[in-house]
Amino acid sequence: MSAPADIAHPRGIRSYVLRAGRCTAAQARALAQLGPHFIIPWDEGCADLAATALAAARAAGHECRRVVLEIGFGMGQATAHMAAHMPDTLIIGCEVHPPGVGALLRLIDEGQLGNIRIVQHDAVQVLAHMCAPGTLAGICILFPDPWPKKRHHKRRLIQSAFARLAATRLAPGGWLHCATDWQPYAEHMLEVLSAEPLLANAAGTADGYAPHPAWRPETKFERRGLRLGHGVWDVAFVRRG
Repeated sequence: MSAPADIAHPRGIRSYVLRAGRCTAAQARALAQLGPHFIIPWDEGCADLAATALAAARAAGHECRRVVLEIGFGMGQATAHMAAHMPDTLIIGCEVHPPGVGALLRLIDEGQLGNIRIVQHDAVQVLAHMCAPGTLAGICILFPDPWPKKRHHKRRLIQSAFARLAATRLAPGGWLHCATDWQPYAEHMLEVLSAEPLLANAAGTADGYAPHPAWRPETKFERRGLRLGHGVWDVAFVRRG
């Protein structure tokens, strides 16, 4: 599936940096033993990732009714927490770093979390080429790199082209939830997402920021931010019907 013609997708600019971190022995074992069961290979020809993943989960005995895509799950703690709090929802996590994928696979095994699948690939390409329009119940982006220097702002994930792409992949009423501990990025997120006609702010607050949802745990990035005296901002939007 190709990206819609009106959605820019600059392949040369990434919102992440590929780190050279090595997997631990336990993470490597998890990748080898559990990866074939929970990792969905990148496939530009996949017509509908949500339907494919739901069918695989149901075949494995897990009756999930909807799909939420998490972008950049790090070491997977929030993903596992979300899956435990949403047992009827299939969480598909996108992450490019093998140690993080191995760490989440270990959490899946420890928690017997059958409602998680992983795509080890660039999430923007996954959204553009593997996700059919209107098929996701939610998209979750927790503490993406804020790229604080002005010359790096072009690398920020939340841009107008991404907002349009994400909105088209959400079902009517589907949600997009972001969190950051960097106030200028929070302001940028709010501005960009508010400008997307397909999205409506779901916060119901005067400042436009959402309360911390129960399904989102306090991550290490959040704890670090609070320790440094930063605030934490949640931004929540829904796809208009």
